[in-house]
Amino acid sequence: MSCLRKTILLVLLPLFAGTEDVLSQEYLPELVRRIKPSAVAIETYDSRDTTLSRGSGFFVAPDRIITNRHVIDRAARAEVHLQNGRKFPVRGVLAVDGEGDLALLRVEVPRDMAIPLPIIMSVPQEGQAIVVVGNPLGLEGSVSNGIVSAVREIAGYGRIIQITAPISPGSSGSPVVNMMGQVIGVATLQAAEGQSLNFAVPSERIFQMRVGEVQSFASLAAETQRNKRSAAERSYLQGLAQLSRDDYARALPFFEKAAEIDPNYAEAWYQAGFCYGILGRHADSLRASKQAARLRPDWAAVYINIGASSFALGQFREAADAYRQVLRYDEDNYEAHFSLGLTFGKLNRADEEILAYRRVIALKPDHSGAMEKLGSALFQKRRFAEAAAVYEELRAYKPDGRTYNSLGECYFELNRFDESIDAFNSALGYFPDFDQARFNLGRAYLKAGNREMAQAQYEILKNSRSEWADRLYVLLNP
Repeated sequence: MSCLRKTILLVLLPLFAGTEDVLSQEYLPELVRRIKPSAVAIETYDSRDTTLSRGSGFFVAPDRIITNRHVIDRAARAEVHLQNGRKFPVRGVLAVDGEGDLALLRVEVPRDMAIPLPIIMSVPQEGQAIVVVGNPLGLEGSVSNGIVSAVREIAGYGRIIQITAPISPGSSGSPVVNMMGQVIGVATLQAAEGQSLNFAVPSERIFQMRVGEVQSFASLAAETQRNKRSAAERSYLQGLAQLSRDDYARALPFFEKAAEIDPNYAEAWYQAGFCYGILGRHADSLRASKQAARLRPDWAAVYINIGASSFALGQFREAADAYRQVLRYDEDNYEAHFSLGLTFGKLNRADEEILAYRRVIALKPDHSGAMEKLGSALFQKRRFAEAAAVYEELRAYKPDGRTYNSLGECYFELNRFDESIDAFNSALGYFPDFDQARFNLGRAYLKAGNREMAQAQYEILKNSRSEWADRLYVLLNP
């Protein structure tokens, strides 16, 4: 490739995100050469000057480095090793995000040797190519590449990025960069029960860190010993790693342990309650979630756990109270409105049920579940014209046999028999073995005065040995 053509492609590369995977392999060596000087190795020592741990980090400013929180645990001091072989002491810690496993370190490095990496807050796309540049001690550099395999939104925590790029133990704290050389996350390695779970904390958490005065390692270690939260957060992170894989059974013991270490850790109680609920242990879920609510009474997500497990246990009044609490703190939470509607349905409070579903649709007009439930509730209240209008709208989002059957039933009750026949035929077009729709079609033909077509529907039902055949027979032979 000519130099001119290569230069043009490099200029155009940021403009064509869709070509990223095609070009990534060709320019990977060049990308690595550009970002590698920004990665550092970090070595920590105890009070006897014995090496404690080795990890990685990267410059985010000429005097600031990001690494994993667990890399500096129990350290008395630390130093950074640059790619050129130079070593510099870490002056202290500016900020810690325990749940994100992040630490912001203060360093004094000549500006021409400290090359910050650009950080972006946008959420990466699944399948996006990435590179992890670490710098474990003993190696000149460690590079692995892969893709973003998933971006998970974990309730009560936020996002976690799953990556396929392998991470060596000494590369914890490495930057995860896209093919533009922008940091999208911080790599962390969690080892649990023989598993190595490679994932990244989104770079947006870096921007959320509260930077304070420089804190010495000795001060941080003493604070950690007094406060059980740091040890609890390590277990919590292990649970999150399992939770990101939907492995609730493996995640639960880590959250239980985190809550045991620090009984005031609301987030650990919450996640334990969430896992209990998913695993069907609803009494345990209520116990854990209510403890989280006592610790953080204004946390809407906790009451979702309480509402869901109360509902599962048939405690519908308690569920309704919990969902009202959600809406007290998050009034636009359409899923809470929907769950409240379901709960009112169980309590036979139809007017409140209908209002809840209308609020869902106002917040999320394409919520087909709310439309379906609203139509059913209106039908039960014999408000057939309103129900028909809902099902007519639902056709745009869920054009299936059940929608058309429900619409046909509304038309039937409104004595609009020709329209009901069309709707029931549409239902059978989607699902020819939908016996209830065929029964409805038969009775609609009968009401429209077409006994022959009604009889034909009966014969089909009888031949299929459907229980709906006898019901139609009674209408044909009163």
